Amino acid sequence: MTPLRSWAGRRLLLGAGQLAAVPALVFVLTEALPGDAADALAGDDPDPRRIAVIRAAMHLDRPAAERFLDWCLRLLHGDLGTSLVSGRPVTTYLAGGLAPTLLLAALTLVLLVPLSVALGVLASRREGGALDRLISSTTLAVYAVPEFALGVLLTTVFALRLGWLPPTAIGGLRHQPAVLVLPVAVLLARPVCSISRLVRAGMIEALAAPHVAQARRYGLSEARIRWAHALPNAVAPAAQQLARTCDWLLCGVIVVEALFVVPGLGTVLLDAVAARDVPVVQGLAVVFGAATVVLNLGADLTARRLAPRSEVAA
Repeated sequence: MTPLRSWAGRRLLLGAGQLAAVPALVFVLTEALPGDAADALAGDDPDPRRIAVIRAAMHLDRPAAERFLDWCLRLLHGDLGTSLVSGRPVTTYLAGGLAPTLLLAALTLVLLVPLSVALGVLASRREGGALDRLISSTTLAVYAVPEFALGVLLTTVFALRLGWLPPTAIGGLRHQPAVLVLPVAVLLARPVCSISRLVRAGMIEALAAPHVAQARRYGLSEARIRWAHALPNAVAPAAQQLARTCDWLLCGVIVVEALFVVPGLGTVLLDAVAARDVPVVQGLAVVFGAATVVLNLGADLTARRLAPRSEVAA
């Protein structure tokens, strides 16, 4: 077995263990919350007997370990379970919320790559120069602002004060596509800052490498040296961060969807937590966990592929 296959096998085993731990952790944390789905359905002034009837109908009176084991056995057969509140399969919740979430993530990634690379390359053209200081200080300041605070600020300025953009997606994404501008801007802000700084640092290091000096002695143009020789060696750490950004988008999108009322997976998750709908929460956790494992594995594989001489931690 080649070293790459052995390393990938260890990564897959570690990821499988992490994926198995996700539903267990979510189940324990959800059980620790006060109340359950029966309490949520019983209303503001519930009758204890009514709660007991609802709990028995939902099989919530069974021991927690028995309910968790039953869910895990069904999960092995591809069944994510059934909502305690609506009785619908969890997969219908995933199917309904997946499209808006993927749309936000796709638009963010399409804009993220060229913006990050362009800013990083521009900042590296003259280390310590005015443009480098401007880009570095701006990205550092923007990165320090949390997504929720940035979203509130952009909504206040561009939606409420200036009236240029709709503040929420209550009217639907199809009828007002401009509602995507602010959520995508919020999702872009921090990843652009972090990845562009990585590209900048990688470019500065690559431009000082011996093979770049040799290329200059051969008379190659500065643009060709920068884009064809230095950039490929500078993007390995940025590629890792980009893959982990895809993972971060799943978490950041929850905040953004809640703020702009986008009907995606983040909104589904928040509604399920509020209703103590454990199967829906667990199903989303498994999806997010699987995405995290796959994306992190892809990030490490990409980094090793782009920089084969670098050592990737096992």
